[in-house]
Amino acid sequence: MFEVKRIGSTIDILGEGTVWCPEEQALYWVDIKGPHVRRWTMATGAVATWDMPESVGSLALRRDGGLLVALRSSISFFDPETSRIEHVGRPAGDGPDMRFNDGKCDRQGRFWVGTMADTDHAKRGRLYRLDARGCVAMLDGIGIPNSLCWSPDGRTMYFADSLTYAQQAFDYDPRTGEIGAGRVFRTVENAGAPDGATVDAAGHVWTAQYLGACVTRSDPAGRVVLTIPLPMTQPTCCAFGGPDLATLFVSSATQNLAAPQPMDGALVAIEVGVRGLPEPRYAG
Repeated sequence: MFEVKRIGSTIDILGEGTVWCPEEQALYWVDIKGPHVRRWTMATGAVATWDMPESVGSLALRRDGGLLVALRSSISFFDPETSRIEHVGRPAGDGPDMRFNDGKCDRQGRFWVGTMADTDHAKRGRLYRLDARGCVAMLDGIGIPNSLCWSPDGRTMYFADSLTYAQQAFDYDPRTGEIGAGRVFRTVENAGAPDGATVDAAGHVWTAQYLGACVTRSDPAGRVVLTIPLPMTQPTCCAFGGPDLATLFVSSATQNLAAPQPMDGALVAIEVGVRGLPEPRYAG
């Protein structure tokens, strides 16, 4: 049995993008439709909230300080100390109904982020890679991009279009940031759709199961070896944090629920008995 502990008292419409900052001993995440960037500080238990000018799909820590945030109309730098936003740019070719969703850095500091049609979820989304060379489309024909994470050695990239109810694994070249052909890593059945994911130090993939009220742990072969039930209907994203990276934080959502339960939309923490890996920072 695992104890699921609520963190703070926030209720997110669409919580996402959980990222642990070791230096601050704090967890950052977003409420996409708030729209907010939030930070929970472990030492004080305080939650800080910054209002964003438009929906914010995901975020990453920066090596140069501050955050990289994927807003609806641009990928931008955000300084929590001053609330200053500096637009980096937006990929060409995406229409006004498109927005950024799940995003995460590979182990070399490149930021990968997907777009989606916010109104009808038509398969017009793309998966982009952002680095010093610019923002490049790597995959297209995506409905809802999610589950981005990398194996400990950085040679496998995991990704899911949640509408397919399957997670894929891609061969990944850490030197160039190029991906090979994708293969089905795991098909999700009777446990909601695969949403945000992370990888632990043993190379197992942890996945929040949207509408599945659980988080799962899969071995590198794609076999589910652990399922932890959650008191939230729509878990959205998970990340390891805490002093020893052995706490799993899980965000959730209240959107589209006719009668949300008390823990829907909450952020929770679970001591899972295994350790995660430090989250890479954007190298820009």
